[in-house]
Parts: sequence; C-alpha cells; structure tokens
Amino acid sequence: MKQAQQKEEVNQVEQDLTNPREAREHKLNELRARGIDPYPPKFDPTHKAADIQEKYKTLEDGAETEDIVRMAGRIMAIRNNGMFIDLMDASGKIQAFCHKMSMDEEALDILKLYDIGDIIGVIGTIRRTPRGELSVRCTETVMLTKTMLPLPEKHHGLTDIEQRYRQRYLDLIMNEESRETLRMRSRIIAFIRNYMNEMGAVEVETPILHGIMGGATAKPFTTHHNALDTDFYLRVAPELYLKRLIVGGLAESVYEIGRLFRNEGISVKHNPEFTAIEGYHAYKDYFDIMVLIEDIVSKAVEMLHGTTKIPFGETEIDFGTPWQRKSMCDLVKEETNIDFLEIETAEEAQGAAKKLGVQIDPKSNWGQVVAEVFEEKVEHTLIQPTQVIDLPAEISPLAKKHRDNPRLAERFETIINGWEIANAFSELNDPKIQLEYFEAQVAQREAGDSEAQMLDDDYVRALEHGLPPTGGWGIGIDRLVMLLTNSSNIRDVICFPTLKPKKD
Repeated sequence: MKQAQQKEEVNQVEQDLTNPREAREHKLNELRARGIDPYPPKFDPTHKAADIQEKYKTLEDGAETEDIVRMAGRIMAIRNNGMFIDLMDASGKIQAFCHKMSMDEEALDILKLYDIGDIIGVIGTIRRTPRGELSVRCTETVMLTKTMLPLPEKHHGLTDIEQRYRQRYLDLIMNEESRETLRMRSRIIAFIRNYMNEMGAVEVETPILHGIMGGATAKPFTTHHNALDTDFYLRVAPELYLKRLIVGGLAESVYEIGRLFRNEGISVKHNPEFTAIEGYHAYKDYFDIMVLIEDIVSKAVEMLHGTTKIPFGETEIDFGTPWQRKSMCDLVKEETNIDFLEIETAEEAQGAAKKLGVQIDPKSNWGQVVAEVFEEKVEHTLIQPTQVIDLPAEISPLAKKHRDNPRLAERFETIINGWEIANAFSELNDPKIQLEYFEAQVAQREAGDSEAQMLDDDYVRALEHGLPPTGGWGIGIDRLVMLLTNSSNIRDVICFPTLKPKKD
C-alpha cells in the first residue's frame, strides 16, 4: 500500500516535470472557468496543525468527532486521486480526508485541479482513521494559491546546497530542520532583547550610513549619496554612536541589535553583512561585562535546551558559568613557550613569530604580532567557553589601558569552539589618549592598513564633555546561533546569506 502511494506521488511529479508550467496553467484556467478565484484575498483558519495534533492526541483509531475546524496550508502529498491530502502549515502537518460521504460530486471533481505545492484551505470535522492517522474529514476545500512550479521531488529533497541558499523558500518548504534553525534564531534574539530590557537597558537605533569609518578594525563598504554628493561607509560597528548616547545621559545602559557590514571574505563563519548586539553600561568595567556575557549566553542555552551542556558536532560544550579566564599572552606562552611580555620591540616580536612559522607583515607593531600568533597558534584550540583577557593596547584603540600594565588593554574576547563570539572593553574615556590612539590609527591607515580606523573629531569632542566609566561589549548573533543550533555553516542560520552572483 505504501509503495503504491509513493509511486502515485512520483508519477505526479514526473508528469509535472514534463512541462510543469503548462500543465498547471491549464488547471489554473480551468479553475477560473468554473468561477473559482485561484488567488482569493483571505481565508480565516481557526486551528494550526500542531494544535489539532495536540488536542486530539488521545482520539482512538476509527473514532470521529463533530468538532469543526478550518485550517490552511501547503499540499505536500496527494494520494488516491485526492482522497488523501497531506497539508503542511507553519506548525506541522495533518491529513485532509476528502470522501463522497462528506463532499458532493462537484467538490470532489475540483480536487483533480489541485497539485502538490498548492496552498488550500480545508473545512471539516476531526477523525482518526482506522490506521491511526489524525485527519480532517473535509466538507469543503478552498483554493488559496495555485502554484505554477512543482516542489523538489519529495523522496530526494533539495540536495543542491547552493540552491538551498539561493532559493531559501524551497529549502524552508522542504526541510523542517532549516525552519527550526531559523525559528531558534528568532527565539535567541528575542531572549537577548528581553534580558536587556528587564535589566533596564534602553534599546536604540544608530545610523547605518557613516561619514567616518570607526568603531572597529575592519574594511568598510562604501556608497554614494546623490543629493549630498557625498560618499558614506556602511557601518562596521555602532560603538561610537552608542557611547555618545551614554555621554548624553539618555540612559546608564543602552544597546542596539542590528546589521553590520564588513567588506571581507565569505567563509563558513563569515558573512559580509551580519547581525550583532552591542551594549554599553555606565559605571561598569570589563570584569562586570564578563559576568554579563556569561550570564546572557548560558541562560540563552538553557532557555533553548533545558541544560547548559549541548553538543556541537562531536564535541560537548559546557556553557555553565563561570568560564575560564586567561590572558592572551599567557595562552600564547602555554602553546608556544614564548613569553611576548618579555619581548620589548616589534622587531624582536616579529622574529619570534617567524621562528614559530607565523607570517607577519613587516609593518606590524608588537601588539599586532601577539594577536597574529594567538590567532594562528591558539584560538582554534579553545573549544570550551574562554574569556581571553588583557589584549595588547596597540590593537585596542577604543579600550582603557590596563590598570597594571600599560602595554595591555582592559579588553577581552570570548572564544568558543575556536571562534570569537564576543568582544568587550573597559571603554577609553580620556579624550587626550583617545585622540592619540586615533592619530596612531590614521598613521597605520596612511601606511597601507585599510582596516585601521579614522579620526572622528566629533567623538573626541563628545569625550571632552565627559563619558563616565563605561563597560562596552558586542556579541556576533550569527555565530552564537550557529553554536546553539549545532550549525556548522553561517549560511544555515541567516535567512538570505550573501552569495556570489550567479552567471546566466
């Protein structure tokens, strides 16, 4: 019986593939000839499939009710010339049972104009078949959207990975896993937003078009404003604007969740446009922010999974707090036996890096060398959540110098599964030092470093009006969602990832 049903479904698909548009166009015209609008403006469902499955889960085999329901969804399978229709809505699937005992001859005849992929409404009572399938015994069906192209063949699915991302709508129709991953992403963002609101932080929006590129070390995208005849940068970070709001006293805690844009490569963990949250908290330092980030992430994991220990690939990651905390230089020393804190000059640091086989730009300063060695030799080894603290001051132009060692900054990066998930500082609020840092960044930019930041005079002016001691942080939402949904490719957690243009 099951083989016959599958053969019938496959035959319909093969017929569709012969000339799908022409076959469906014929049915579309036939619907209209019968006075049926194939694209009506509205339908009012009373139930979702999951609601029906839950409410009637104890209904015995062969039992029927007089409860009338209205539901709508996409046809995923048609069997026995339309007697059985598998209907899928956003919550799940249910079977529609169309039989002459409850539908007149004309209504049954219209079923032959339905195709897999069409969106229909059904009205009827709830029954469970003698074989145990919960069904809607239809008294009426309604065409809601006639489709012109068939779905991918059910028994092979959407196997072309590139097609899954280019035609995300087909991926979502065919793959419950893809739908669930993106739903979990929404829940994670909602959780973080609620967490921030409950702690009294104020959500804000800052500009995406920046006249001066700043707030992060990155390559920007540029665009042109015609009316102003001015070039702008798509923001690489909202940081400098958010701290202006702290200066202004809008609130003691502000945050923004939004898209950032960096003109960099595409990989399994990089997308040129990505989602991040940044938050700033007056009278806090980077130690306070460590606790905050650990709390947000661990509670988000527990919200999704009911535990703080979850699998990622073949590894179990324990998000239970507190997380390991180690300085960048100590981690490098543990892995390489080289203590860069004992190295005074950039030249000596470059020499040490070359002995380790790390390729270094000859213009790199001491801090850049340390960061490069860490990235190549250490970062990928940090699988369990680790707060990498006390980064070099030379690569931290927006952070306070370390209270005990001026070569370092009060900054940390959160590394999980070898990925940077978060970045945070005790924010630099001395305008004179900030100006010096900006000028050093400008010099690096003029020497060829296209990722170095620009001089933002107005931000320095804002600091001269007084930024209180402030802790600031950012979390990359996409990578966090990857970890929490066991997704190995960033494209799986972004609805519409950036793709290379497809040639005709």
